[in-house]
Amino acid sequence: MSSMPMVDKCLEEAAAAGRVPGVLATVGNADGVLYEGAFGERSSASGVSMTVDTVVWVASMTKAVTGAVAMQQVERGRLSLDGPASDVCPYLGEAQVLEGFADDGTPRLRPPKRPVTLRHLLTHSAGFGYEIWNADYVAYMERTGTPSIFGCVNKGLEMPLLFDPGDRWEYGINIDWVGKMVEAATGKDLDTVMRTELFEPLGMSSTGFRLTDGQRERLAGVHLRSADGLAPMEFEMPQEPEFWMGGGGLYSTVADYLRFTRMILRGGELDGQRVLAGDTVAEMSRNNMGDCSVTTLTSIHPFSNDANFYPGMDQKYGLSFLINTEETSEGRSAGSLAWAGLANSYYWIDPAKNVTGVFATQIFPFADVEAFALFKEFESGVYASL
Repeated sequence: MSSMPMVDKCLEEAAAAGRVPGVLATVGNADGVLYEGAFGERSSASGVSMTVDTVVWVASMTKAVTGAVAMQQVERGRLSLDGPASDVCPYLGEAQVLEGFADDGTPRLRPPKRPVTLRHLLTHSAGFGYEIWNADYVAYMERTGTPSIFGCVNKGLEMPLLFDPGDRWEYGINIDWVGKMVEAATGKDLDTVMRTELFEPLGMSSTGFRLTDGQRERLAGVHLRSADGLAPMEFEMPQEPEFWMGGGGLYSTVADYLRFTRMILRGGELDGQRVLAGDTVAEMSRNNMGDCSVTTLTSIHPFSNDANFYPGMDQKYGLSFLINTEETSEGRSAGSLAWAGLANSYYWIDPAKNVTGVFATQIFPFADVEAFALFKEFESGVYASL
């Protein structure tokens, strides 16, 4: 493993200065791991040092993994990218478009102009949103008694569309529905499918929805940044849910997640284990939503700040990945793949420069000023070190 002194210095100084309680980072390429680092503490309450095998909630970094198992089912002919998704999950044919609320608070709904497809779901262009970034969803939940998606109860998935499928991009519960489609296509729960089809072949032994005793011993605590600074908070994904949350339920390590991103970087194979066809990865890696573009996440919830990775840049979506269309100031090539997790974990995959990185803290709100800035510094340091 090569050393990256510039990366070490920036992460170590950030943890020492208290910008973040602790931070984990790793970098790889097609041939192997280039860098691993762990700095600060797992929790400001525990004083236990971060280690490279520390377990974190990767939240929406789960989405790319769900996308990968869905694309395996597309390869096998069990799922279709462009057929009606309601053929697999009937509710997706029942979901109507929310046009507002009547004077008495009743939701005003109409049928969508076209059916929801798996491609719509994987690109966040199906019409579903998230309560964290959409006030109409909050109002709908309050007026209908629909529970939060984060409780992982099936009723929480039964939300309306905010627009006609394919009309625009809005980040939402789409990939939770993709997980449901995978379960319907395989007859197995998402946890089992991921474990047998991805985690075991790729050697991702510390990744899963349900925390084992061994993972819990290495678990980093979640923190909330407020005006008073950072403080530990109680947070854990439901461990006995009604459904495994394909949009955000996984726990992992940065080392495990790098095995996933390196598999994508290598076109679907790692260490002799092929889990996706090269053509499939190429399809996942291109713009799959036409003229639609990614827009700013405007927060209405204390768990997120407003978020836009590259304001002013046209950003696209592949089949579960954000795509930057221009080279970034950090050095990321145009056409790279990326996304993030709600507690400020981030990754990117740059095929043109043959590099991928994974970075994790455990801090709310998303797009935390310090954590996001540190991720950018980390990424800049990686490119400067290549």
